[in-house]
Amino acid sequence: MAPETAEQTQEELILGFLLEGGEDFTSGEALSSKLGLSRTAVWKRVEALRGKGYRIEAIPARGYRLVEVPDRLTALELNPLLSSRELGRIIHSHDTLPSTNERAFRLAHDGAEHGTVVVTDQQTAGKGRRGRTWVSPPGLNLYFSAILRPELPPQRAPELTLVAAVALTEVLREFGTEAFIKWPNDVQIGGLKVAGILTELSAEPERVHFVVLGVGVNLNSQPEHFPEELRGTATSVAQALGQRVPRAAFAASLWTRLEKWLDLHLETGFGAVRQRWKALSSTLGQDVLVRTDRREFQGHAEDIDAAGALLVRVEDGSLERVLAGDVERLRPRATNRP
Repeated sequence: MAPETAEQTQEELILGFLLEGGEDFTSGEALSSKLGLSRTAVWKRVEALRGKGYRIEAIPARGYRLVEVPDRLTALELNPLLSSRELGRIIHSHDTLPSTNERAFRLAHDGAEHGTVVVTDQQTAGKGRRGRTWVSPPGLNLYFSAILRPELPPQRAPELTLVAAVALTEVLREFGTEAFIKWPNDVQIGGLKVAGILTELSAEPERVHFVVLGVGVNLNSQPEHFPEELRGTATSVAQALGQRVPRAAFAASLWTRLEKWLDLHLETGFGAVRQRWKALSSTLGQDVLVRTDRREFQGHAEDIDAAGALLVRVEDGSLERVLAGDVERLRPRATNRP
């Protein structure tokens, strides 16, 4: 990705000032002073923004006011909204990619910095867990991968998936949904999948080189955007709320919250993440069917351990420790009443 031009930086700054102004007008003189540009140069940058889909009202003697922002996911839309320190400060934005995880993995291998994010409007080969595909139609949802360089031994890298699930669920709740985490890495609304997380890493036996944290969130998909086989199991935030979700605002909120949880995890370990994950879980306390690569069994999901593994109490009273697999909630058995 090429470095930002001076014009792009100036456009971002103008957007930031107009966003701060809210419903009020910001004078051209004030923008000129803040940016160190002539009034004519400010006007040219405003015209450039209008050409990119921004509705900016201009009234002589009053200045400029931002009326509408296009629903895009580029640095221009995201940077003015971000309050994170590192996460998302370097953005590789694309109209379409086969997979954000694949692109982020290559960038990380080539030395991309911690916090770099790859985001795309559409994926043609989105990657889900256990070799599945993540359906990624254009113009609707959020698909991104973050490059992390944590100071963790490889055996603790799976904790980052749970960190991301906590951050994502909290932001979904902030936006007005009743979201819960389904072990290990799905987020649901009303029992239907709204988001998934896929973590991949490069490591040696003693240290992690980097982690690629991929997240897909169904923000604005409607039933017709899902394949027929997913319409009974998937949903979107817009379906839950009855209104469209601003993608850039959601992404900025999520990256900011994710960074806070990553910082806490680095400073204090997995304990706080584990407790919050348990409070947000829809799996714990339920009778479940577990399918792993080797076998299938039923039991009662009791807890996650200090490594994030699911602990399931089976019929003989013993605890099964599940590190990977699919978990399905079982319906309560009907009881015969006299």
